[in-house]
Amino acid sequence: MADANIRIPEEAKDRLAAIAAAEGLSLRAYLARLAETLLTPAERAERAEQARAALHAWNGYAPSASQQQDLDTELDRRLAEARGR
Repeated sequence: MADANIRIPEEAKDRLAAIAAAEGLSLRAYLARLAETLLTPAERAERAEQARAALHAWNGYAPSASQQQDLDTELDRRLAEARGR
């Protein structure tokens, strides 16, 4: 396993270390586990396409690009609203 040095604010490092410790992990183990659970933009796009294909096969749902953009905008609005609470 290769080591890597990263520079992050001290507060972020301390927070991550505290989260790792609460889960009984070293910071190194926690970051490795976190990296395994996150998706790359390409992986997210692939999963979104698979979901669209499944919905289309299941019930014929096939939004246009414009409809998808409108839905994305609405989701962003709702997420921003939820964060503000």
